[in-house]
Amino acid sequence: MPVMKQKICLICLCVFVQFSVVAQSVKDSCVRILMVGFHFSGQLPKYDLEKRFGPNLNAGASFSWKTKHNILISAEGSYFFGRNVKEDVVANMRNSDGNITDNEGYPADLRLTERGWNIYANLGYVISKLGHNPNSGVFITLGGGWTQHKIKLYDANQKIAAVDGDLKKGYDRLSGGFGLSQFIGYQYISNNRLANFYFGFEFFEAQTKSLRGFNYDTGLIDDQPRFDMLMGFRFGWILPLYKRTKDFYYN
Repeated sequence: MPVMKQKICLICLCVFVQFSVVAQSVKDSCVRILMVGFHFSGQLPKYDLEKRFGPNLNAGASFSWKTKHNILISAEGSYFFGRNVKEDVVANMRNSDGNITDNEGYPADLRLTERGWNIYANLGYVISKLGHNPNSGVFITLGGGWTQHKIKLYDANQKIAAVDGDLKKGYDRLSGGFGLSQFIGYQYISNNRLANFYFGFEFFEAQTKSLRGFNYDTGLIDDQPRFDMLMGFRFGWILPLYKRTKDFYYN
Protein backbone atom coordinates (compact mmCIF):
# COMPACT_ATOMS: atom_id res chain seq x y z
CA MET A 1 0.00 0.00 0.00
CA PRO A 2 2.77 2.55 0.78
CA VAL A 3 4.16 2.00 -2.74
CA MET A 4 0.72 2.56 -4.25
CA LYS A 5 0.24 5.74 -2.22
CA GLN A 6 3.63 7.02 -3.38
CA LYS A 7 2.67 6.41 -7.03
CA ILE A 8 -0.64 8.21 -6.57
CA CYS A 9 1.11 11.17 -4.93
CA LEU A 10 3.69 11.26 -7.73
CA ILE A 11 0.96 11.28 -10.40
CA CYS A 12 -0.90 14.07 -8.60
CA LEU A 13 2.32 16.06 -8.31
CA CYS A 14 3.04 15.68 -12.04
CA VAL A 15 -0.49 16.80 -12.94
CA PHE A 16 -0.19 19.78 -10.62
CA VAL A 17 3.21 20.77 -12.07
CA GLN A 18 1.94 20.55 -15.65
CA PHE A 19 -1.19 22.49 -14.79
CA SER A 20 0.87 25.14 -13.01
CA VAL A 21 3.22 25.46 -15.98
CA VAL A 22 0.31 26.03 -18.36
CA ALA A 23 -1.24 28.55 -16.01
CA GLN A 24 2.08 30.32 -15.66
CA SER A 25 2.41 30.48 -19.45
CA VAL A 26 -1.00 32.10 -19.83
CA LYS A 27 -0.20 34.52 -17.06
CA ASP A 28 3.19 35.62 -18.38
CA SER A 29 3.07 35.21 -22.17
CA CYS A 30 0.71 35.44 -25.10
CA VAL A 31 -0.20 31.92 -26.27
CA ARG A 32 -2.27 30.34 -29.01
CA ILE A 33 -5.70 29.34 -27.73
CA LEU A 34 -8.58 27.50 -29.36
CA MET A 35 -11.75 28.66 -27.64
CA VAL A 36 -15.20 27.08 -27.66
CA GLY A 37 -17.80 29.55 -26.46
CA PHE A 38 -21.47 29.63 -25.51
CA HIS A 39 -23.30 32.93 -25.28
CA PHE A 40 -26.59 34.47 -24.29
CA SER A 41 -27.79 38.00 -24.99
CA GLY A 42 -30.73 40.36 -24.93
CA GLN A 43 -31.28 42.39 -28.09
CA LEU A 44 -33.23 45.35 -29.41
CA PRO A 45 -34.32 45.55 -33.06
CA LYS A 46 -33.90 48.73 -35.10
CA TYR A 47 -35.05 50.13 -38.45
CA ASP A 48 -37.26 47.74 -40.46
CA LEU A 49 -36.89 44.94 -37.93
CA GLU A 50 -38.28 47.19 -35.20
CA LYS A 51 -41.49 47.58 -37.19
CA ARG A 52 -41.99 43.81 -37.07
CA PHE A 53 -40.62 42.72 -33.69
CA GLY A 54 -39.92 43.95 -30.19
CA PRO A 55 -37.00 42.99 -27.89
CA ASN A 56 -35.75 39.42 -28.17
CA LEU A 57 -33.39 36.91 -26.56
CA ASN A 58 -30.45 35.26 -28.30
CA ALA A 59 -28.44 32.10 -27.60
CA GLY A 60 -25.60 30.57 -29.56
CA ALA A 61 -22.11 29.12 -29.79
CA SER A 62 -18.78 30.09 -31.30
CA PHE A 63 -15.37 28.69 -32.20
CA SER A 64 -12.42 31.08 -31.96
CA TRP A 65 -8.70 30.91 -32.58
CA LYS A 66 -6.47 33.41 -30.79
CA THR A 67 -2.95 33.70 -32.16
CA LYS A 68 0.24 34.52 -30.28
CA HIS A 69 -0.23 38.08 -31.50
CA ASN A 70 -3.74 38.28 -30.00
CA ILE A 71 -5.50 38.23 -33.35
CA LEU A 72 -8.92 36.59 -33.13
CA ILE A 73 -10.45 34.50 -35.92
CA SER A 74 -13.89 33.13 -35.18
CA ALA A 75 -17.11 31.64 -36.50
CA GLU A 76 -20.36 31.87 -34.59
CA GLY A 77 -24.00 30.97 -34.90
CA SER A 78 -26.98 32.29 -32.94
CA TYR A 79 -30.67 31.59 -32.57
CA PHE A 80 -32.90 34.48 -31.56
CA PHE A 81 -36.50 34.39 -30.41
CA GLY A 82 -39.19 36.51 -28.81
CA ARG A 83 -42.92 36.92 -28.21
CA ASN A 84 -43.33 40.58 -29.12
CA VAL A 85 -44.63 40.52 -32.71
CA LYS A 86 -45.83 43.93 -33.90
CA GLU A 87 -46.84 43.05 -37.46
CA ASP A 88 -50.26 41.39 -37.40
CA VAL A 89 -50.02 39.07 -40.39
CA VAL A 90 -53.38 37.44 -39.66
CA ALA A 91 -55.44 40.63 -39.38
CA ASN A 92 -57.61 39.46 -42.29
CA MET A 93 -58.70 36.42 -40.25
CA ARG A 94 -59.93 38.41 -37.24
CA ASN A 95 -63.58 39.22 -36.64
CA SER A 96 -64.95 42.49 -35.30
CA ASP A 97 -63.93 41.43 -31.78
CA GLY A 98 -60.35 40.81 -32.86
CA ASN A 99 -60.65 37.04 -32.47
CA ILE A 100 -59.86 34.26 -34.93
CA THR A 101 -62.42 31.50 -35.44
CA ASP A 102 -61.33 27.91 -36.00
CA ASN A 103 -62.85 25.36 -38.39
CA GLU A 104 -65.60 24.51 -35.90
CA GLY A 105 -66.65 28.09 -35.24
CA TYR A 106 -64.93 28.44 -31.86
CA PRO A 107 -62.27 31.02 -30.85
CA ALA A 108 -58.91 29.73 -32.04
CA ASP A 109 -55.63 29.71 -30.17
CA LEU A 110 -53.15 31.09 -32.73
CA ARG A 111 -49.86 32.39 -31.35
CA LEU A 112 -47.39 34.61 -33.19
CA THR A 113 -43.75 34.58 -32.09
CA GLU A 114 -40.39 35.65 -33.47
CA ARG A 115 -37.81 33.13 -34.69
CA GLY A 116 -34.49 33.79 -36.38
CA TRP A 117 -30.87 32.79 -36.71
CA ASN A 118 -27.58 34.12 -37.99
CA ILE A 119 -24.15 32.78 -38.80
CA TYR A 120 -21.07 35.01 -39.05
CA ALA A 121 -17.31 34.84 -39.52
CA ASN A 122 -15.32 37.43 -37.56
CA LEU A 123 -11.85 38.91 -37.33
CA GLY A 124 -10.70 40.77 -34.24
CA TYR A 125 -7.96 41.80 -31.86
CA VAL A 126 -7.41 41.60 -28.10
CA ILE A 127 -5.88 44.70 -26.49
CA SER A 128 -4.00 42.91 -23.71
CA LYS A 129 -2.58 46.12 -22.24
CA LEU A 130 -6.04 46.63 -20.79
CA GLY A 131 -6.25 43.09 -19.41
CA HIS A 132 -5.06 41.25 -16.32
CA ASN A 133 -2.77 38.97 -18.36
CA PRO A 134 -1.34 38.90 -21.94
CA ASN A 135 -4.29 36.81 -23.19
CA SER A 136 -7.09 38.92 -21.75
CA GLY A 137 -8.37 42.41 -22.28
CA VAL A 138 -10.68 44.59 -24.29
CA PHE A 139 -11.34 43.11 -27.71
CA ILE A 140 -13.03 44.23 -30.90
CA THR A 141 -14.32 42.07 -33.77
CA LEU A 142 -15.75 42.80 -37.21
CA GLY A 143 -17.50 40.22 -39.34
CA GLY A 144 -19.84 39.29 -42.12
CA GLY A 145 -22.47 36.61 -42.61
CA TRP A 146 -26.14 35.75 -43.02
CA THR A 147 -29.21 36.74 -40.99
CA GLN A 148 -32.67 35.19 -41.32
CA HIS A 149 -35.92 35.67 -39.41
CA LYS A 150 -39.65 34.96 -39.60
CA ILE A 151 -42.93 35.10 -37.73
CA LYS A 152 -43.80 31.68 -36.37
CA LEU A 153 -47.50 30.83 -36.44
CA TYR A 154 -48.45 28.21 -33.86
CA ASP A 155 -51.96 26.78 -34.06
CA ALA A 156 -52.24 25.21 -30.60
CA ASN A 157 -55.28 23.09 -31.43
CA GLN A 158 -54.48 22.57 -35.13
CA LYS A 159 -57.97 23.63 -36.17
CA ILE A 160 -57.28 26.61 -38.47
CA ALA A 161 -57.33 25.51 -42.08
CA ALA A 162 -55.84 28.80 -43.35
CA VAL A 163 -52.50 28.15 -41.61
CA ASP A 164 -52.36 24.39 -41.94
CA GLY A 165 -49.10 22.88 -43.23
CA ASP A 166 -47.33 24.87 -45.94
CA LEU A 167 -50.08 27.51 -45.93
CA LYS A 168 -48.24 29.11 -42.99
CA LYS A 169 -45.52 30.16 -45.40
CA GLY A 170 -47.86 32.70 -46.93
CA TYR A 171 -48.03 34.54 -43.62
CA ASP A 172 -44.67 34.01 -41.90
CA ARG A 173 -42.74 36.87 -43.61
CA LEU A 174 -39.58 34.77 -43.88
CA SER A 175 -36.74 37.18 -44.71
CA GLY A 176 -32.98 36.89 -44.99
CA GLY A 177 -29.84 38.46 -46.33
CA PHE A 178 -26.15 39.15 -45.89
CA GLY A 179 -24.90 41.61 -43.33
CA LEU A 180 -22.17 42.86 -41.04
CA SER A 181 -21.43 42.40 -37.34
CA GLN A 182 -19.45 44.30 -34.72
CA PHE A 183 -18.58 43.48 -31.13
CA ILE A 184 -16.70 45.34 -28.40
CA GLY A 185 -16.19 43.86 -24.98
CA TYR A 186 -13.82 42.31 -22.47
CA GLN A 187 -12.33 38.80 -22.58
CA TYR A 188 -11.17 37.18 -19.33
CA ILE A 189 -8.87 34.15 -19.58
CA SER A 190 -7.97 33.08 -16.06
CA ASN A 191 -4.51 32.00 -14.99
CA ASN A 192 -5.86 28.69 -13.64
CA ARG A 193 -8.58 27.88 -16.23
CA LEU A 194 -11.29 28.01 -13.57
CA ALA A 195 -13.14 31.08 -14.90
CA ASN A 196 -13.11 32.10 -18.54
CA PHE A 197 -15.74 34.40 -19.99
CA TYR A 198 -16.43 37.51 -22.01
CA PHE A 199 -19.07 40.22 -22.18
CA GLY A 200 -19.83 43.26 -24.26
CA PHE A 201 -22.03 44.94 -26.83
CA GLU A 202 -22.97 43.37 -30.16
CA PHE A 203 -24.38 44.86 -33.36
CA PHE A 204 -25.78 43.19 -36.49
CA GLU A 205 -26.91 44.99 -39.67
CA ALA A 206 -28.33 43.09 -42.64
CA GLN A 207 -29.76 44.01 -46.02
CA THR A 208 -32.60 41.49 -46.19
CA LYS A 209 -35.59 40.73 -48.39
CA SER A 210 -38.57 38.39 -48.37
CA LEU A 211 -37.73 34.78 -49.15
CA ARG A 212 -41.40 34.03 -49.87
CA GLY A 213 -42.16 36.74 -52.41
CA PHE A 214 -45.92 36.80 -51.84
CA ASN A 215 -48.09 37.44 -48.78
CA TYR A 216 -51.48 35.73 -48.49
CA ASP A 217 -52.95 38.28 -46.07
CA THR A 218 -52.33 41.28 -48.34
CA GLY A 219 -52.50 39.49 -51.67
CA LEU A 220 -49.45 41.46 -52.77
CA ILE A 221 -45.95 40.64 -53.99
CA ASP A 222 -43.35 41.28 -51.30
CA ASP A 223 -40.17 42.43 -53.05
CA GLN A 224 -39.18 45.52 -51.07
CA PRO A 225 -35.61 45.59 -49.67
CA ARG A 226 -35.24 45.76 -45.91
CA PHE A 227 -32.60 47.08 -43.55
CA ASP A 228 -32.66 45.09 -40.32
CA MET A 229 -30.53 45.78 -37.27
CA LEU A 230 -30.06 44.07 -33.92
CA MET A 231 -28.11 45.52 -31.00
CA GLY A 232 -27.66 44.08 -27.56
CA PHE A 233 -25.54 43.01 -24.60
CA ARG A 234 -23.91 39.57 -24.64
CA PHE A 235 -22.36 37.39 -21.96
CA GLY A 236 -20.44 34.26 -22.93
CA TRP A 237 -18.64 31.34 -21.32
CA ILE A 238 -15.33 30.17 -22.80
CA LEU A 239 -13.75 26.73 -22.79
CA PRO A 240 -10.08 27.40 -23.67
CA LEU A 241 -8.07 24.57 -25.25
CA TYR A 242 -4.31 25.03 -25.19
CA LYS A 243 -1.20 23.09 -24.33
CA ARG A 244 1.94 23.68 -22.33
CA THR A 245 4.25 26.22 -23.87
CA LYS A 246 7.21 26.02 -21.44
CA ASP A 247 9.47 23.12 -20.65
CA PHE A 248 11.15 22.25 -17.38
CA TYR A 249 14.70 20.90 -17.26
CA TYR A 250 16.13 19.13 -14.28
CA ASN A 251 19.84 18.76 -13.46
